[in-house]
Amino acid sequence: MLHRRKFQVLPAPFAVFLNKDKTNYVEPDISVICDEEKLDEKGCYGAPDWVVEIVSPSSRRMDYYIKLFKYRSAGVREYWIVDPIKQRVTVHHFEKEDGEECAYGEEYAYGEEVPVGMFEGFSIKLQ
Repeated sequence: MLHRRKFQVLPAPFAVFLNKDKTNYVEPDISVICDEEKLDEKGCYGAPDWVVEIVSPSSRRMDYYIKLFKYRSAGVREYWIVDPIKQRVTVHHFEKEDGEECAYGEEYAYGEEVPVGMFEGFSIKLQ
């Protein structure tokens, strides 16, 4: 069952200031933010709760390595890497309910139900 929560889904271009400063930012393909106090007209200050990056040939290293480290360090709860070339989704649950951190991503093939860890009972199927 999906519990009702307030959150915003914001597609790129949308600035996310992970360090809460006003100069250094990333632009995730999709950002989900549950704390509306992080938002203003210029972007999000602090970590989104859920980030989705769609890999392109030019962003592969950035999405799989650099942004993975940045998002984990900043406090993003869940990070999805959608790879159309490999037709898979890699899900990193940085924050689990028991406080444990998951070191490795879970992989799903296109066509499989991908559970959204931060919303119990909710999943997405990519085709």
